[in-house]
Amino acid sequence: MTEAPIIVRTQRDLRGQIWDWRGGGETIGFVPTMGALHTGHLSLITLAQKHVSKTVASIFVNPTQFAPGEDFESYPRTEDEDIAKLASVGCDLVYIPDPKSMYNAHHATSIKVGGVADGLETDHRPTFFEGVALIVTKLLNRVAPDMAVFGEKDYQQLATIRRLVEDLDMPIKIIGAPIARDEHGLALSSRNKYFNADGLALAREVNVIMFECAKKMRGGMNVDDAADDAAKAFLAAGFKDVDSVKVRSENSLTLLEGGVLNKPARLLLAVHCPRDGRNGETVRLIDNCEV
Repeated sequence: MTEAPIIVRTQRDLRGQIWDWRGGGETIGFVPTMGALHTGHLSLITLAQKHVSKTVASIFVNPTQFAPGEDFESYPRTEDEDIAKLASVGCDLVYIPDPKSMYNAHHATSIKVGGVADGLETDHRPTFFEGVALIVTKLLNRVAPDMAVFGEKDYQQLATIRRLVEDLDMPIKIIGAPIARDEHGLALSSRNKYFNADGLALAREVNVIMFECAKKMRGGMNVDDAADDAAKAFLAAGFKDVDSVKVRSENSLTLLEGGVLNKPARLLLAVHCPRDGRNGETVRLIDNCEV
């Protein structure tokens, strides 16, 4: 039986435990989350455990990365279940900060990352990566880990965090974890809880259309034409909107020259799927794959 993780809610308690571990020669891995954990999150913990002797997870629904009208208030919050899941994989410490301690009344600092953070996701959520960069910087400063693990499902976010850590000279190794998928290939996401059975069935078409698009690109089809075909396929299947279906170079996320595959690349997409599979409110889904 695995031991329950240490639960801390203040910077003082967090740093005290980190200092104790450091004094004992422990190495520390970190996995930041917004809670509503699934097996994909837990796989990040098990990946971290291969590299370090102690693992820390945080649970914090970060308000600065939600735009007005997005689902900050309704985002799933399942603290007790999350702690139990983290205990099941042997996570050593769970940090659950009070929102007021993260952003007090005098907070006035922002962080903007350029390059890989420009375009794609920010074409539709302009302030998203500013919110991500700020919370990740604060959490990395508080935990001070040797390494941190982020999932490749949020591929542009992973690239942005790598850029942030390198540019700010943080002595932290960033590891990307492969996308965790369900038995039908749908990328695991906390927002999948929003779907009923019909909505979930439609959501599981995301990876089918994406991989078919990637197949066309590998076969020599112009990447823009293949992306246009995929966007039309999403709408024909019943998705209500397609924010983007784009191909970018794998590391810099820059445009491919000539519209053809000429270097390692990534197909990235964002679509809106009806919660009930037919109409009404939608859930924004993102996914990506190598091409």
